[in-house]
Amino acid sequence: MMVAACVLALAFAMDQCLGDPRVAWHPVRLIGHWIAYLERCLRRRGRADRLGGLILYLCACALPLCFVGISLHLVSASLWLESMLASLWIYACLGLKDLCAHAAPIAKALRAGELRRAQQAVGMIVGRDVSVLDEAGVARAAIESVAENFVDACLAPLCCYLWAALLATSLGGDPILWGTLAVAWHRVTNTLDAMVGYRNEKYRKLGTVSARMDDVLNFLPARLAIPVIALAAQLSAHSAAGAWRVGWRDRLKHPSPNSAHAESAVAGALGISLGGPTQYAQGTTDKAWLGGEGRAPTAKDLRHAVSLILKAAWLGLLTVLLLSITLTA
Repeated sequence: MMVAACVLALAFAMDQCLGDPRVAWHPVRLIGHWIAYLERCLRRRGRADRLGGLILYLCACALPLCFVGISLHLVSASLWLESMLASLWIYACLGLKDLCAHAAPIAKALRAGELRRAQQAVGMIVGRDVSVLDEAGVARAAIESVAENFVDACLAPLCCYLWAALLATSLGGDPILWGTLAVAWHRVTNTLDAMVGYRNEKYRKLGTVSARMDDVLNFLPARLAIPVIALAAQLSAHSAAGAWRVGWRDRLKHPSPNSAHAESAVAGALGISLGGPTQYAQGTTDKAWLGGEGRAPTAKDLRHAVSLILKAAWLGLLTVLLLSITLTA
């Protein structure tokens, strides 16, 4: 289990140092192509219903997990090779470095007073109509994206690895193999949710299974985000009490059962308001306010939010490593 913990730490460090490599054969990009292919096949056969959604989910997960599992099994005779390959697979499934890097040009444009450039930059990471956003709206959209995706891109994969590795250890299995498979499972599920997990007419039935499975895998990590962000706020001279208070008060003020937890904690820590009515191409969604008593966010708050999330990520990693070592000692 000590080696398994080192594998996770190495993968996290690789993500922080290198970020996502922008190559056509990136595993997550290939998974996206695979999902799109499966969707086209199902629609051609008239299976855009819930049964088709189940088939889509099972097939989309089966191929990547088999590939990861077989590749690790082939090198399992060498603990060093297995550890290195597992670290690469996990590194490919993390996305914290790029998530925070996307916020940098947005903050820079806002500080320079270049609203149009800021709108274009934030449009790369959000799905709302950015043309109607003022400076506070751009900052709010970017902070919401960074906070919400903190769970998907970092905390949930760490937790999935821990739970699977501990279960494998208790059953006499290989914690590196099963931990890596759990991270890959989460990444496929999260990619499915991003591609088909919408509540519109096109995906209401086909995407139901993927969306619900993403909710299940992120359920506990989303709730763990509040104490982790509160501790990061304490270490950053922000309001830990605000993160706790607003986080627990507003965490369910979102159609998704998980999305508002990290956002609410960040809003409370920085004393800002997030959420509110949001305009998309198909119309306006009247979202609830998170930290409604707070002020409108600025470019400075965006920088603080990124710093806060990075600290929370390192604290999350440290917590997972300590638990993995302590619970198997």
